[in-house]
Amino acid sequence: MKTDNRSSWLIAIALTGWLLYLLAPVLTPFVAAALLAYIGDPLADRLQRLRLPRTIAVISVFLLTFIFITLLVMLVVPLVRTQIVALLDALPAIVAKVEQVWLPRIEEFLGTQPGDDVGLAAFLARYSDMAGDWGTTILVSVGKSGGALAAAVISLFLIPILTFYMLRDWDFILSRLAALVPSTVQPVVFRLARETDEILGGFLRGQILVMLALSVIYSLGLSLVGLKFAIAIGVVSGLVSFVPYLGFVFGILLAGLTVVLEPDPLLRLGGVIATFTIAQVIEGSVLTPKLVGDRIGLHPVIVIFAIASGGQLFGFFGILLALPAAAMLSVLVRFAYTRYLAEQPVAVDIQPEEPSS
Repeated sequence: MKTDNRSSWLIAIALTGWLLYLLAPVLTPFVAAALLAYIGDPLADRLQRLRLPRTIAVISVFLLTFIFITLLVMLVVPLVRTQIVALLDALPAIVAKVEQVWLPRIEEFLGTQPGDDVGLAAFLARYSDMAGDWGTTILVSVGKSGGALAAAVISLFLIPILTFYMLRDWDFILSRLAALVPSTVQPVVFRLARETDEILGGFLRGQILVMLALSVIYSLGLSLVGLKFAIAIGVVSGLVSFVPYLGFVFGILLAGLTVVLEPDPLLRLGGVIATFTIAQVIEGSVLTPKLVGDRIGLHPVIVIFAIASGGQLFGFFGILLALPAAAMLSVLVRFAYTRYLAEQPVAVDIQPEEPSS
């Protein structure tokens, strides 16, 4: 009987996963709205305790969020935009610098002659036809993906609407879902729900704080080094740091590219590497343990796999939702692992080591 029940559960899980895969493009705005409603529910509950109706409390949350995002955009975007435009304007000079200064040194190191086909111009001349074919292929792909782009835009407009209704009826939805749980398993299900809520809430708050802190550290460090585009590189590197080591690698590469134009490139490159190394040490030893903690316990390889899988299934929103989903799944995996060990304990015979003579 137990074997039949387990087979039924495995079949049900497989069918559910297949259905979710088929409905992934449709489910994306609903999953994103549910996560945003989950984040905004505590503030709406606090406003309700101040004797505000639920609808007014939800509208207030939306207004506060809009004001915060607007202020953040007004403060950060002009700085970042100015520096990004300056960086793009400087790219031709950077390429010329690489052609005129660094490539001759590389040629000298490799022992090639100036007449050899080395350099960006020679590369473009040799592979111009291939580049044209690639460009045509890319344009055709973009044209074919117009439907996907339209679906993404529609999802972007749907998310605020869905979030409003989910946030307004959040307590009602939870009570109805709780009523569906059989009384025999309610203690276990409710305990898992509480653990998931604790882990997910702590993770989201902590990860946002880590990203903001790294943005500040990167920007300050690169500014002290004297980098022209310190704020743009620092903010972008901090925001993409939710992927392990991505902000570190991306920041060093982008900052190293801009250092080529500086008078003392090697000295400034050392300052760039020192900035990102110190920030990585601070993140690993202070920020992540204090703000996020080890409660999720996901290995960096699993985190990268989760982000890649989320992007494959749900696109850009899947990348943003991958880590919260992995945090929730970690609770279920730990529970299943503990139950499995409790039902089928594995005896491990560890022999004491012989004392060394």
